[in-house]
Amino acid sequence: MVNYKDLGLVNTREMFKRAVAGGYAIPAFNFNTMEQMQAIVMAAVETKSPVIMQVSKGARNYANGTILRNLAKGAVEYAKELGCEHPEIVLHLDHGDSFELCKDCIDNGFSSVMIDGSSLPYEDNIALTKQVVEYAHQFDVTVEAELGVLAGVEDEVVAEESHYTKPEEVIDFATRTGCDSLAISIGTSHGAYKFKPEQCTRDPKTGKLVPPPLAFDVLHEIEAKLPGFPIVLHGSSSVPQDEVDTINKFGGNLPDAVGIPEEQLREASKSAVCKINIDSDSRLAMTAAIRKYLAEIVNVLGSDGKLAKC
Repeated sequence: MVNYKDLGLVNTREMFKRAVAGGYAIPAFNFNTMEQMQAIVMAAVETKSPVIMQVSKGARNYANGTILRNLAKGAVEYAKELGCEHPEIVLHLDHGDSFELCKDCIDNGFSSVMIDGSSLPYEDNIALTKQVVEYAHQFDVTVEAELGVLAGVEDEVVAEESHYTKPEEVIDFATRTGCDSLAISIGTSHGAYKFKPEQCTRDPKTGKLVPPPLAFDVLHEIEAKLPGFPIVLHGSSSVPQDEVDTINKFGGNLPDAVGIPEEQLREASKSAVCKINIDSDSRLAMTAAIRKYLAEIVNVLGSDGKLAKC
């Protein structure tokens, strides 16, 4: 058993409490590699922000649990090296799909886990979530649960259609499970294609898609039923169009990729939304930079690999 506190990590309880009171949200960045981790820590230190570093089941399998645990410990030390005396870094499991997976993460240094039983019947979701909560709380690990279904694809999480969270269920679910935060569905979705073109309008000047607004009425109803309770938005990357344009310019093929407008995320964070998940944006930024760099290197070297004449 490796306790997260021995790695210098923290759980989400206090940072969420401050975020809800302060009307802001904590970014939760998915990462797979050391390079992504470095960028996340550098940004957090530069902005003097707490941060959640999260990994999916697939990312954990890729990175290896032992390496991942030591990367998290290294992230804390790196933050101190960059000048942050008391880093607030969470290592979080994103979309855990079983009690066994959540337990293994808790036993190996994670400070927070998500158990996603949203695809299960309601009572089964409650039973699974409660099982994870009871184990996690023994070690002061916080637990995120999910009600409602997000459309889209993220690693092994796939759903064709979304189903909004039912506000009438949230009090019963939170009370019976004891979860520390709740991921809800109000119109966000996984991946770089969060909306189909027919769901959007087009900007007459740029031709870019303009996504529909999130279901803030559902969010506000949930907030009224669970005042002050930490709410999480998954599938909330903004899909910056400059990154999409760079990818397409250098050989990519992302037509009509569209995300959640940042102004809507800011509006959501003024309520009880205190954690916003970001995955696609990081992938897009890295992909754009790599494509641009490789294309420029080819131009410098020439198609035959030799230094081109200037």
